[in-house]
Parts: sequence; C-alpha cells; structure tokens
Amino acid sequence: MKKLYLFDFDGTLTYKDTMFLYLKFYSPSKFYLQFLKHIPLFLLLKLKLADAEKVKKSFIASILKGQSCTKIEKKSQAFFEKYQHEIFRENALEFITNIDRNQTECYIVTASLDMWVKPFAKKLRMNLLSTQAEFKNDIFTGNFIGKNCNGPEKVNRINEALQGRKFDKTIAFGDTSGDTEMLSWADESQFEFFH
Repeated sequence: MKKLYLFDFDGTLTYKDTMFLYLKFYSPSKFYLQFLKHIPLFLLLKLKLADAEKVKKSFIASILKGQSCTKIEKKSQAFFEKYQHEIFRENALEFITNIDRNQTECYIVTASLDMWVKPFAKKLRMNLLSTQAEFKNDIFTGNFIGKNCNGPEKVNRINEALQGRKFDKTIAFGDTSGDTEMLSWADESQFEFFH
C-alpha cells in the first residue's frame, strides 16, 4: 500500500515556532532591535489589519537581507545542531523513525523558510516544500520565490510536487488554520496528533 505523509513543521513536529528562534540565533542584537521596530506591524497582524506575508517578509529581510548563502547555510546547520533535540517532539520523531520508507513518501510542508528547515528535512530523510528564500549572486535579496507556503499554497505546492502521481492513502498532520486546506485535501487528517 503506497502512502503519502504530509507534515506541517512548526508546532506539529516541533514544540515552538522556528522563525523567531532562528532569527534570534542568527543575530541576537539585530533581532531585538528589529523586533521592537516591528511591534506596530505585529499588533496590526493580530488585529488582522496587516498582510501576514508582507509582515513576515519585512521582519526576515530586516535581519537577513544582504547575507551570503554560505553564511546562512552555516548558521542554519549550527541552529539545527543546537536545537534539534530541544525543539522536536519526541513522539513525532519516534513516529517518523518507524515509517516504512519503501511504501511511503514523506514531505514536510511548511510556511517556514527553506534556509533553516533544510537540515531538519535532511536529517529526517524527507522532501521539503516550504517558503523559498530568493538569492541573487549568492546574496539573500530579502524576497521570497513565489508565495508564502501557507493555507491554499500548501496544496498548490503538493500538487506541483506530485505531478499527478497517485497514492493509496494520503495522511496530513497539522496544528493551525494554516494547515486547513492541506488537511482537507488529504484522505485522512490528523490535527495536533503529536501534542
């Protein structure tokens, strides 16, 4: 029986959101300064008066724009090594370890950026569908390639990656409204399964 597993990342496989954690790890001084500057935008976001993708892009760019791909990759690997055991849900890890890879294809489908999720996906031997950072001449532009991988975009990315391939069973795991469309798309949905 051919199965497809789709895992949201932040909150589903991890205990906490990785974006703030990663950006703080990358540059604590820049993080705190930019966090203070972005408080009005975060408040507007809470009140649903600001566009989530624009606020996210602005905050990430304020810390990482102009950084080289090499430096970001090194920092992402160091971030993974420091936090992998601390932030990963043990039962999620156990579940993933026991997947029969001969019969199952696995994807992490996340709104987080590829730059810091890649080491986790590699370690877990999973394909990665995520928000993609744009680099020009090896430098992060502060922009994304395509849309933020959240909500309906998660399903678009899944369909694009599968290219019409069929599975006997598709199971999706999520924990927020950003996973609703992916959970509806799958044959079976598991909400907060590892909590």
